[in-house]
Amino acid sequence: MPFAIQSLKAPILAVLIMMGIAIECGSAKAAGTGKAYFAGGCFWCVEADFERLPGVGDVISGFTGGKTDNPTYKQVTGGNTGHYEAVEIPYDPETVSYDQLLYAFFRSVDPTDAGGQFCDRGDSYRTAIFVSNAEEKAAAEAAKARAQRDLGRTIVTPILEASKFFPADDFHQDYYKRTEVVLTRRGPKTKASAYKFYRNGCRRDQKVLQLWGDDAVFATPSS
Repeated sequence: MPFAIQSLKAPILAVLIMMGIAIECGSAKAAGTGKAYFAGGCFWCVEADFERLPGVGDVISGFTGGKTDNPTYKQVTGGNTGHYEAVEIPYDPETVSYDQLLYAFFRSVDPTDAGGQFCDRGDSYRTAIFVSNAEEKAAAEAAKARAQRDLGRTIVTPILEASKFFPADDFHQDYYKRTEVVLTRRGPKTKASAYKFYRNGCRRDQKVLQLWGDDAVFATPSS
């Protein structure tokens, strides 16, 4: 069955994954814990999305693909380091495969946009898949080809060789679920509330739904 989920409630998703979602590419499973590296615009959003998947552990927001060691958030978003905002996704291949992560990734972003993602513009917000070996590269290329066929539009998301991943500072980790208060343009809010306000204001889910329709994995009409 296709990985089409309109309501991503945990029990439903768990059943789907246990049934084994049919994906038209070879398995990229490995023993033990795997790690996937994706850039999908704002790393808060990618982290929040993938932590909803059974088999995925604590996703880490950070930076990769650039030329500066230990870059700061300000340096990266300033556009001078060459890094992407990215995430490190630890996963259990016995529960969720690398292929399934790739399928979900493409259908949670706008892979036709070469200039950033949604309201976030600039090189650091571009999409990318970072692969560590030939098996991952083949799986990513197959997933990209399928996404392009399904969407009927040119996919510009590059598949790049993995480079060192630098975790962002603690302030930016788990932003979507933290209760510390931060000052926003709408006054003081918890980080979780500020995240929701940002995501809704950026219309990320609405635009993913507009692009992918029923194939949007994480976005729902009520998002």
